[in-house]
Amino acid sequence: MAVEASDGAALALDEDWFRQKMRLALGIESRDGIDDLGDGVWRLGDARRAPVLLARDLARVQQEPALLDRVRVAGGDIRVIAPRPRTTRGSPFGAGVEWLALEERFAFYGGGIALIGATASSAQPAVADPATPVNGPFSADFKWATLPDGNGTPIRFTDGQAKVFEALWSFKGEATTAERIMQRAGLNSAKPSDLFKIKAKDKGKPEPAAQHAAYVALVVTQQRAGLYSMPCAAGALA
Repeated sequence: MAVEASDGAALALDEDWFRQKMRLALGIESRDGIDDLGDGVWRLGDARRAPVLLARDLARVQQEPALLDRVRVAGGDIRVIAPRPRTTRGSPFGAGVEWLALEERFAFYGGGIALIGATASSAQPAVADPATPVNGPFSADFKWATLPDGNGTPIRFTDGQAKVFEALWSFKGEATTAERIMQRAGLNSAKPSDLFKIKAKDKGKPEPAAQHAAYVALVVTQQRAGLYSMPCAAGALA
């Protein structure tokens, strides 16, 4: 994991030493052990009842929400420490999860590591706008999309529609079959477009119309081949 000193120089770190110093910077009690969650993610412990995760890559935590569920505790927010990706805008998580950008919130000081801009423990964390685009035009949970050719108003999707978009996003723009998409989404419908059909009772209503229009704008269908793709996901991080 790369960290810069206060003068901007790049330093090579012993990761075990680094994780221990990060625990001290956050005031984590020594009796709490460090849990290796796999693939470059560690639970450093709890700081004032808030579980703290350290990740080499923010996308690793974004793409596997189950990691957050594994460490979540009642009445405590989660802190995620990770370097700032080039493509991330705004807050990558919803309410209850605070992201601390590694290179912006921590610095070497006096042979250790210091937390920059620490807030009082009684301060309430800012609630992120759940519709903020994080994955291309989509919010972190894929329940909202802001289309580049739209009027800037986010479109809200049903849980099933969000699962379809999330599944399509995971294929990173690759054309694939309806069966694979729906299997990954965990849905029983035959094809993605089934979730976006406007029912007779909803004709003329703006929300279903906007949801259908978003699907048409974002998903490319090869009808003869039975393939579907979402070009805006082509640049998604692995």
